[in-house]
Amino acid sequence: MTRTKAQRAATAPVLTTRALNRATLARQLLLRRSPMSAQAAVEHLVGLQAQEVKPPYVALAARLDGFAPEELSGLLAGREVVRMVTLRSTIHLHTADDALTLRPLVQPARDREVNMKQFREGLVGVDLDRLSTLVRALVEDEPRTMRQLREALLAEWPDADPLALAVAARCKLPLVQVTPRGLWGRSGQVALTTLEHWLGRPAEPPASADSAVLRYLAAFGPASVRDMQTWAGLTRMRPVFERLRPRLVTFRDPNGVELFDLPDAPRPDPDTPAPPRLLPEFDNLLLSHADRTRVIPAAQRGRTWQVNTFSRPFLVDGFLAGVWWLYDDALVIEPFTEAAEAARDEVAAEAERMLRVLYPGGSYDIRFGTVTG
Repeated sequence: MTRTKAQRAATAPVLTTRALNRATLARQLLLRRSPMSAQAAVEHLVGLQAQEVKPPYVALAARLDGFAPEELSGLLAGREVVRMVTLRSTIHLHTADDALTLRPLVQPARDREVNMKQFREGLVGVDLDRLSTLVRALVEDEPRTMRQLREALLAEWPDADPLALAVAARCKLPLVQVTPRGLWGRSGQVALTTLEHWLGRPAEPPASADSAVLRYLAAFGPASVRDMQTWAGLTRMRPVFERLRPRLVTFRDPNGVELFDLPDAPRPDPDTPAPPRLLPEFDNLLLSHADRTRVIPAAQRGRTWQVNTFSRPFLVDGFLAGVWWLYDDALVIEPFTEAAEAARDEVAAEAERMLRVLYPGGSYDIRFGTVTG
């Protein structure tokens, strides 16, 4: 007799929060640094958050053994990785191959974004197909800033809302930020062209939803359907997981939520040591699950957010333990917990290592604030 979904979930093994933490850290290359190349790591992680220039470099410094900023800059300059709007309508850094297939996969979400009430009302009378044609012609003639695009579009539709026009442009077309934007130590203002024009390659069919789920689990699992939907910004993924169920294993989290995983993916012992790691703002580790307690203890929820900014988090024993700031002459560490305070020597050593990787020859003091938890 075929068991129901509820019956299957009720008999699946339970993974504790620490077990989920260690499994996710292992997938995220944060239990021990990986010898992977920067390109292989970006591919494995299915992209890196890249709203600003420095976060992808900090993210790889935390994860890779032997990483140097010039490696990632070289990939950007060589158009082997690109910066563009993909997952969750945010700028990500992807390999060229992933950009060509992941952006079409999430295009339905970008189409829904344009139709959101706050934007739709500012686009009354705007022909979105004509807008796409006009923007493509402009940016493929030469890279344009968003201000230049807004001015050109307002000339065509003077009664439209400028912000809504900009959102429509970035949602309807796969616009990539051209270099020198994103290069370490050489970044310029944001200028855009189409992904196909930048790479000199035609658009490709979307990645399959099945492959996206499998890659997500490899980098972020074990995970629920809602977790994957949160990461991708997609909806209605339950049928995909059900189709893949025979190829996956299932667990429950401490609240009884069903989790899916790849059979051979790493699930280390919950007591596996997790060294301190300094992460960049908006690191996907903290943003890619609906339930983030596997990394962010309930008591620390929201602690990395401040007015109009997102602080840089650091981990102790695998969990969010405080934030850090880099100034002209100092790296300041603000612990949230007594555990972070107790591990200050290890946290300082990790900070020193990051500074050597990203700013060789620089001179910074490492300072600790008082525990604010």
